[in-house]
Amino acid sequence: MKTKHFALVCLLVTAAFCAAQSAPKPETSDANQSAQPPATAASQAPEPTPPPAKPSAGQPAPPADQTQNQSQGKDSQGAKDAANETAGTSATSKDRLFFAMPNFLTLENAGHVPPLTAGQKFKVVAKGSFDPIMIVWYGALSGISQAENSEPGYGQGAQGYGKRYGAYAADGTIENFFVGAILPSVLHQDPRFFQKPQGSFFDRTEYAVSRIVMTRSDSGHRQFNFSEIFGSAIASSISTYSYHPGRTFIGRNSDGIPQYTASDRTLKNTASVWGTQVGYDTITFVVKEFWPDIRRKLKKQHP
Repeated sequence: MKTKHFALVCLLVTAAFCAAQSAPKPETSDANQSAQPPATAASQAPEPTPPPAKPSAGQPAPPADQTQNQSQGKDSQGAKDAANETAGTSATSKDRLFFAMPNFLTLENAGHVPPLTAGQKFKVVAKGSFDPIMIVWYGALSGISQAENSEPGYGQGAQGYGKRYGAYAADGTIENFFVGAILPSVLHQDPRFFQKPQGSFFDRTEYAVSRIVMTRSDSGHRQFNFSEIFGSAIASSISTYSYHPGRTFIGRNSDGIPQYTASDRTLKNTASVWGTQVGYDTITFVVKEFWPDIRRKLKKQHP
C-alpha cells in the first residue's frame, strides 16, 4: 500500500476505534412513541365528505357502486405511488463520511429494502464519483504523489501535477463504476454496504472486513463479491496499461548515455495497484461500519 493511502486509512481507523469504545446506544422506539403527544378528539374526527355533484339535466346519475369503485381505485393508486416514492428514497442514502466524502451506498439499520435497478446503480455511482468534494480529494492525492515523485514518468511542475491529477481522477472513477455499477448490474449483485446494527467492536470489524469478499445478490442471497474483486482488477488493468506512464526518456548522463524511467505498465505494477485498491476498500468498509457511531457522538458533543 502506498504511503499516502496508509497514512489516510490509519487516521480513519484510529478515529473509528476511539468512537466505538464509547458509542452511545441507539434510542428505542418506545421512547419515540412516548414523546409523541396524544391525539386529540378534534384531530381524530374525520373531515366531512362533500356531497357528490348533481348530474346535469338529462344525464343519468352513475350507480353508487361505480362511484365507490372509482374512489377506491384512486386511493389505491395514490398508495402505490407513495410506496414507490418511499422505496426509491430508502434504497440509497444521503450520508457523507466525516460530513464530506460521499457515502451514498451505505445503509444503517436498513432491514428489508428493495433492490437497486441497473439505472439506480449507475445513477448513485455517478453522483458520488462526480461530487464536488472529489475535486479537492484528487487534488490532495495528486499533491502528495508529486511531493513523493511517485511515477516519475509524469515529471514535475504544473504539467506533472496535471497528469497525476487526471490519473487519480480516472482511477477512482473507473473503479467506482466497475465495482459499484457495471459488474453489479451484469451479475445482479447489490453494491450497497449494510451496516451491522449490533455486536462487539471486533464482531463488527470482522463483518466489515468480510464484505470485501462477500456481498448480497439483488434477490437478497449471500454471494462471493465478484464485483469488488474482479471489478477492481479490471480497473487496475485499464489504468495501468492505458494512461499510466511507460518507459520515459529523462535525459542523458555525463557520458551521453540516454536515461529512461522504468515503465509502470507491468503485470507486477498492475497487481500492486489492485492490492492497494482492495486494501483501501477493505479499510473503508470498516470506517463505514463505525461512522454512524462517530456521527452520533459528534452530534451529541455539538448539539
